[in-house]
Amino acid sequence: MLNLPLSPTALALPRLAQTVLQSSLADTPVVLLQGPRQAGKTTLARTVAEPAGLGYLSFDDDNLVRAARADPLGFVSDLSPGMVLDEVQRVPEIFTSLKLLVDRDRQPGRFLLTGSANVLLLPKLADSLAGRIQVIRLHPLAQVQLRQYPSGFLAQLFSAEFKVMSCARMGLALAELLVAGGFLAALMRQPARRRAWYQAYVQTLIQRDVRDLARIAALDVMPRLPELAAGQTAHLFNVSELASPFGLSRPTVRDYLGLLERVFLVDLLPPWHFAFWATPVCPADSILVGTSLNLK
Repeated sequence: MLNLPLSPTALALPRLAQTVLQSSLADTPVVLLQGPRQAGKTTLARTVAEPAGLGYLSFDDDNLVRAARADPLGFVSDLSPGMVLDEVQRVPEIFTSLKLLVDRDRQPGRFLLTGSANVLLLPKLADSLAGRIQVIRLHPLAQVQLRQYPSGFLAQLFSAEFKVMSCARMGLALAELLVAGGFLAALMRQPARRRAWYQAYVQTLIQRDVRDLARIAALDVMPRLPELAAGQTAHLFNVSELASPFGLSRPTVRDYLGLLERVFLVDLLPPWHFAFWATPVCPADSILVGTSLNLK
């Protein structure tokens, strides 16, 4: 059983994505490490960047944001070769300038970007770096990382080496793991404080990050929307059930869910199977919200 709360030494836990990140920097000009806030993107980026001699800038600095927005091309042109740009979703204006610099010099590892919002859901930004960027999604810590077990479940599952065995039911212990989640900042707190952390986490995402992405006419809807969405986890997604309590149209609720998806608070999953004529067997998307946030 995993001992909670975790000690501060857990901050040094190795990440499964580190090998992929290092390989990507060795052969790709721009690498984007994206995922929810507090998933460990900055820590991982700096862990990889410092031995490689990469510089570091964070767009959490409002002065830096203003400078980049005022002159995107001049800003990126003045950067030294090999640079980490943290929280890049705050300055989408620089993506076209990054494309120009990369086209002049396609040296691998020129830029390591991190983002707490999925900038690639914006078509213009996704197209601007097509063929020049490797995208890596960083999730909160998995159980194998927390317990420091070797990771090979999926490889074994799809090979002849997987052995079926019977194990005792975890029962309450499994429920506790689901409630705890995989965010280090939460796992280092006692259970009662952990719940408060998750509530503050969702509130901060909505009040800051969602507002940065779009103007919301019904901002009071946003804090309640993830709670109702959590009720549809692992079910067929029914947007009408989400829209009716708020008296909003289905397109409006879909737009709001799109914003929550961009800040990695919600994952909309496509149908699991398509027929040959491209008609989905499953009639609607499924919706998935992180287990710890489901149960907050």
